[in-house]
Amino acid sequence: MTPPDAAASDRVLQRLMRLHPKVIDLSLDRVWRLLAALGHPERGLPPTVHVAGTNGKGSTLAFLRAMLEAQGYRVHVYTSPHLVRFHERIRLAGRLIAEDDLIALLEAAERANGEDPITYFEVTTCAAFLAFAREPADVLLLETGLGGRLDATNVLDRPALTAITPIGMDHMQFLGDTLEAIAGEKAGILKPGRPAVFAPQKPRAARVLHDRAAAVGAPTFSHGTDWTYRAHGGGRGFRYDGGRLTGDWPAPSLLGPYQIANAAMALACAERLEGFHVGDAAARTGLARASWPGRMQQLADGPLAARLPAGWELWLDGGHNADAGAVVAAAVDAWQADPRSARPLHVVFGMLNSKQPVEFLTPLVARADSLTAVAIPGEQASHTAAESAGFARQAGATRVAEAADVAAALDALARGPDSPPARVLICGSLYLAGKVLALDGA
Repeated sequence: MTPPDAAASDRVLQRLMRLHPKVIDLSLDRVWRLLAALGHPERGLPPTVHVAGTNGKGSTLAFLRAMLEAQGYRVHVYTSPHLVRFHERIRLAGRLIAEDDLIALLEAAERANGEDPITYFEVTTCAAFLAFAREPADVLLLETGLGGRLDATNVLDRPALTAITPIGMDHMQFLGDTLEAIAGEKAGILKPGRPAVFAPQKPRAARVLHDRAAAVGAPTFSHGTDWTYRAHGGGRGFRYDGGRLTGDWPAPSLLGPYQIANAAMALACAERLEGFHVGDAAARTGLARASWPGRMQQLADGPLAARLPAGWELWLDGGHNADAGAVVAAAVDAWQADPRSARPLHVVFGMLNSKQPVEFLTPLVARADSLTAVAIPGEQASHTAAESAGFARQAGATRVAEAADVAAALDALARGPDSPPARVLICGSLYLAGKVLALDGA
């Protein structure tokens, strides 16, 4: 995952972060200005799948990418945030962008922008569009950064497909404090005449999406009416009913019951992507091969797992909002329902101060034998360990500890009283997940 030496691109990225006083300032004006200065690379992109939503965007795109590549298509991908290195955000026809290419693109965007104010995400998105326009590919999978309507990625008039994954309460300081307001921002990626796939949604969000689709004339392919799925065999597979890919499917490579929903969403997208054909064999291969680090990922061989007693398991998940807490809890329930995998659970968590820790932690409290709070290293917006421990107590936890960092938390658990082999889950933030993967040698 990590380039041999990314120090040079890191220096350029640090310079770009100083171009705007706000980390997030939703607007398309600065993006349009820079894209014009770069010669409008957004007009030279391959057919694009534009994806918004609160949860499941990255996993859905991981499944869709794997299926398209198994069919033989060359696939560009743009996702955010990265976990360890920025290069993870830009995948060019099957490979992460090379360090020299990244530097050249970032410096081209920097020169074109000059000293004009622009956010880090905006300028790096423009650089990514330049990369995607220059290198041939069959399709681009494009993930929004935040929201949709004013997101820096929302500059395409005619995407091949738009898709909206489940919408929940997150980023309220930017998107609004009601589900309807947030759904309205996500629905901003819908375009006239361009097909849209909707994942399962809460009724209030679904109404907003369908109203917007009707207003702009976007044909929809919606869960519950046009396609459905259901897990079967204790999570060992699922049934998808939609179009030509209707049938029974094995459980996907990504773990957790919620990944079945993401896999089904990817099948729905594959069916509605005009001009492309994903056959049954390619779809099955893709679902079996897809990978997406930091999402219910077991860390088995690195230095962090080595800190735990023999027979213990170490897991990592970047979920960080109320809905993510619920799906992580569902994954824990699936573990505990099987006598072969049931074992005590210890949660190590850290969260940003823009999130809602009590809402995230509440479903986990009843399922965890202990919770240990840490700060996210190097993140000014991180809650302190003491603050996060307080949120855990507000959520109802009684066995709560604080640790200086993840390694110290694992060491303290390892020194605890003798117990059967246990499972440790590190969670609460994608930024924490990135730090953990870096510590583990990713």
